[in-house]
Amino acid sequence: MEKLVPSLSICGFVLLFTCLFIEEINGQNWLNGRATFYGVNQDPSTFGGACGYDNPYHAGFGVNTAALSSALFRNGEACGACYTVRCNRKLDRKWCLPHGAVTVTATNFCPPNNHGGWCDAPRQHFDMSMPAFLRIARQGNEGIVPILYRRVSCRRRGGVRFTLKGQANFNMVMISNIGGSGDIKSVWIRGSRTKSWLAMYRNWGVNWQSRIDLRSQTLSFRLTLVDGKTMEFLNVVPSSWKFGQTFASRRQFY
Repeated sequence: MEKLVPSLSICGFVLLFTCLFIEEINGQNWLNGRATFYGVNQDPSTFGGACGYDNPYHAGFGVNTAALSSALFRNGEACGACYTVRCNRKLDRKWCLPHGAVTVTATNFCPPNNHGGWCDAPRQHFDMSMPAFLRIARQGNEGIVPILYRRVSCRRRGGVRFTLKGQANFNMVMISNIGGSGDIKSVWIRGSRTKSWLAMYRNWGVNWQSRIDLRSQTLSFRLTLVDGKTMEFLNVVPSSWKFGQTFASRRQFY
């Protein structure tokens, strides 16, 4: 029996060390930044902004959205990405809510003023919709709070959506309601009379374009997200499609 005591102590020490090690790793996942809010008297459905979402509600994001500083926005590649944000009470106990946290979707760009503003590079800044901001901080005159944030997987209802824009041989597609990493790296399109996949190019935000006339053709898409996951959406748009219509697939990233 006596020989078991040192063994248990060692096991207990190893378990404690492992827990502390895991806690340290998890702690490193949180990054420091700052947050403000915007749109006090605006309808949150108009916060599509620089990402090109016509309406964040219709895109599947609700009111918990944010505009990102240039260091995070990545020239529009970050559009659709999800972040969990919490107020850093260690730095500001007055305005930060205890245990307050919210998951936001990047739908806009917070432009720099190049004069030391909060959205100037290399600052990590979230300009949040007011409903989202009030999930982590008290309403008052402060206006800006220190935060901790990290990337998280996006959870969406239903499938990925494709909204067709453009005219004639200029096709532009707004892609929304994307789960998983949420942010798109590459897009390809294929018509029912096209033999191969054709690369599309980011026009701005989540709007992708091609210069081939695909009218009266059934359309398929192939998406690759920033995290490397690829998925095909075959025949998701019928040949009877018209510009301005939105089509929802049955497939989703997780």
